[in-house]
Amino acid sequence: MGKLIVTDSNGHTEEFPLTKERITIGRHADNDITLNDKAVSGHHAVVITILQDSFLEDLDSTNGTQVNDRPIAKHPLSHNDLIVIGRNTLRYEGEAAADDDFEQTMILKPGQFGAAFEQKVDQATAQPGETPPTPAAEPSKPLLGKLKVISGPNAGKELELSKALTTVGKPGVQVAAITRRADGYYIVNVGSSDGAQKPLLNGQPIDSRARKLNDQDTVELMGTQMTFVVVS
Repeated sequence: MGKLIVTDSNGHTEEFPLTKERITIGRHADNDITLNDKAVSGHHAVVITILQDSFLEDLDSTNGTQVNDRPIAKHPLSHNDLIVIGRNTLRYEGEAAADDDFEQTMILKPGQFGAAFEQKVDQATAQPGETPPTPAAEPSKPLLGKLKVISGPNAGKELELSKALTTVGKPGVQVAAITRRADGYYIVNVGSSDGAQKPLLNGQPIDSRARKLNDQDTVELMGTQMTFVVVS
């Protein structure tokens, strides 16, 4: 179970365990977390928790909500994320991550989410005029890349992109597919929820058109920043 540690403008700190599926944040007294701050809207934001995952959503507030110095509309929370609402800071503490947490939560296995999802991935990653790639296929050149996590609780972890197709993210939230082709690696957005922020490549949203990855490119997915590195 995660929690929010709230610090107001006077330095007063209070902890709020995320024990309910929906925790509201705002200036009005009927919120679960009440912030006595005129810069805060009456009903400013909400945290939705499903099993071990928590998501922060701004409720069209007047002054907005920031996570790690960036304005957000909806954001999947990671351990130690710093939220700013008005003159208040809220630090999210999630449960301690297991050693293999990154691969357990971010790497989607083929066939894990049904035929419809797999077909959508195949359609998005297929090159014009060719048969969609399959995870068993291998490129004709020995180029090998990897993703290195540079933010969040899994910073320092690496994922070797040795397969023809690697799908990363969480269905219904953000999903990107990385294909390994003869001329390099390509990334495409295959599953962001409607209205949600798309995965980012070097700070720019990734759409359904495949974008080639270059050495040292930065990918951001579900609030996690990763660097693409060519190793051979």
